[in-house]
Amino acid sequence: MRSWRHDRIQSTIWEEGDPRSGKGGLMNNRTFESSSNTETNAAQKGLTVAPRQIRQTFLDFDLALDLEHLETDIAILGLPYGDAYNIDEVSNDQTNAPTAIRQASRRISGGLERWDFDFGSPLLNGKPVRVVDCGDVPGNARDLDRHYSRAEKATRLILRAGAFPIFLGGDHGVSIPALRAFEGRERITLIQIDAHLDWVDKKHGVREGYSSPIRRASEMDHIGEIFQIGLRCQGSARREEVEAAGAYGAHLITDLELQDRGMDYVLAQIPDGGSYYLTIDADGLDPAVMPAVAAPAPGGVTYPQARKLIHGLVAKGRVVGMDLVEITPRRDVNQITAITAGNLILNMIGKTIQAGHFD
Repeated sequence: MRSWRHDRIQSTIWEEGDPRSGKGGLMNNRTFESSSNTETNAAQKGLTVAPRQIRQTFLDFDLALDLEHLETDIAILGLPYGDAYNIDEVSNDQTNAPTAIRQASRRISGGLERWDFDFGSPLLNGKPVRVVDCGDVPGNARDLDRHYSRAEKATRLILRAGAFPIFLGGDHGVSIPALRAFEGRERITLIQIDAHLDWVDKKHGVREGYSSPIRRASEMDHIGEIFQIGLRCQGSARREEVEAAGAYGAHLITDLELQDRGMDYVLAQIPDGGSYYLTIDADGLDPAVMPAVAAPAPGGVTYPQARKLIHGLVAKGRVVGMDLVEITPRRDVNQITAITAGNLILNMIGKTIQAGHFD
């Protein structure tokens, strides 16, 4: 396995063609020192310290933007921009969610050596597993569709490197290019946590917006069974969308059924030995732990249930990708939504490492 250093951060990301981008590709290559130990070091030398640092990457992992030459086991990628239904949604607050999750990660983990009681070990568990943050796929104000094509290309490069991708949305539309990039690989069982069905075929002429990711996924040859967990209240779904999901054979697990039967029952319905992609819409969880959403719905998947789902999927087969979408940072309370999101990501990383997926 490759060794790595946690105290170095690589690069920054600019839009292609930006004069700051060097050669104009998806990324350029500069190196910065992390200042995680600035206060300790400075206190030994003088009376003052540098201003406090806001975390740039998730858990201060290396920032690796040269996707053409990516060497990592796990890659975190921000996908801020969806396919908007109107001009006000182009750069709505959900586009700030990848940054919010990264900034909150300082409160999630004090260091890689810390014991995590959710999965019973330090995050990397003493293994030489490399995790990097690949930054965000930028948008283009003059070509709004370009974000999806770049997101798909970036995901294909991550997969080509043999890395496990974890995506930070953005609205739920970003799952579409992420899933599309798995074309030609193993057949995927799609697992969704969401209050809403997301089977709209077209809305305001848009086919790849946040109300349509599961409908679009169902049309992909490499997507097999679909399990939708935590459905409740009202959303965009009408009778025709429910019937379309039923005709496909999607497993619709309402919040009523989940709470009556439990997550163990849900896991038992999912075939063993599969390749799983987990997409988590923040509004699928109980708003007590994820209040920062645009469409909160009472009830929902609890944090322990979501954690159990992650652990169970890793135990059943191989998780090939994960996304976490639809966080609206301005509505957060004490960063609890971003902290919950980050802890779900840690559970996925920790359990896949324990399972030996990167040995």
